[in-house]
Amino acid sequence: MNQLKVKQALEHFFIEDIGDLDVTSDYLFDNREAEVEFQVKQSGVFCGGSVIVTGFQLIDPSIQVHLLKEDGEKVSPGEVVAIVKGNQGSLLKGERVVLNLVQRMSGIATLTALAVKNLHSEHTKICDTRKTTPGLRMFEKYAVRMGGGFNHRNGLYDAAMIKDNHIALAGSITKAVHHLRKRLGHMVKIEVETETEKQVREAVEAGVDCVMFDNRTVQEIQRFIQLIPPHIITEASGSVKVENLSKYSNCGVDYISLGCLTHSVASLDISVNVNQLERGILK
Repeated sequence: MNQLKVKQALEHFFIEDIGDLDVTSDYLFDNREAEVEFQVKQSGVFCGGSVIVTGFQLIDPSIQVHLLKEDGEKVSPGEVVAIVKGNQGSLLKGERVVLNLVQRMSGIATLTALAVKNLHSEHTKICDTRKTTPGLRMFEKYAVRMGGGFNHRNGLYDAAMIKDNHIALAGSITKAVHHLRKRLGHMVKIEVETETEKQVREAVEAGVDCVMFDNRTVQEIQRFIQLIPPHIITEASGSVKVENLSKYSNCGVDYISLGCLTHSVASLDISVNVNQLERGILK
């Protein structure tokens, strides 16, 4: 992740949460130090180390962070992934925002790793979609990579994707592709979403860079893919779930995109606990 963007995003998140001050921690604690641990409570894949480091140092540059796990590492219940030491009020002020992000990122990395495992393919890769949480796309797509997946386009700006509504308004796949080719730079790829054999043939004839098979069965994908020359990338999407990925392991597509990796994922259960030696510090 771009650390400047990470810092900028975290600043916004902290301002949203803290406002003018933390009325609990700012009025309750003095300048003494404490130590907290990020402890995992269920098995999964850890992700978000840079969020812990950058987040707490934004709150207080004197805070020290010791990461015990790297992004992408498997974790088990009871394991401590990070120890953070510093001003007690600062620790509690930054805890929730950092923990929320780390839990969500770790949940996404965990689900992605499961998807890769279930697919069990040496050729086909798992990728995400634009179905991300507004404001969190950078973090969520990074988490997909840490889980062993790949990123689809980052936004509307870095690749052209002609979907059913585009085709309907443009008049045809051919018209849409030809019009885009006249205006796009040579570095921008064009993908077309297809549902029928006729659309697949038209997309190939129009010279697209990638063909998506939308909501097609394994049998349809295997039939359609025979129409695609080797230089065109293929993708399957829709009706594919993490639970049924094994059916697609030999279908032949280059990528399978899953919106569920980011739009309906469960956060990994992680808690922040005050070190036992630091308890009861108020006099």
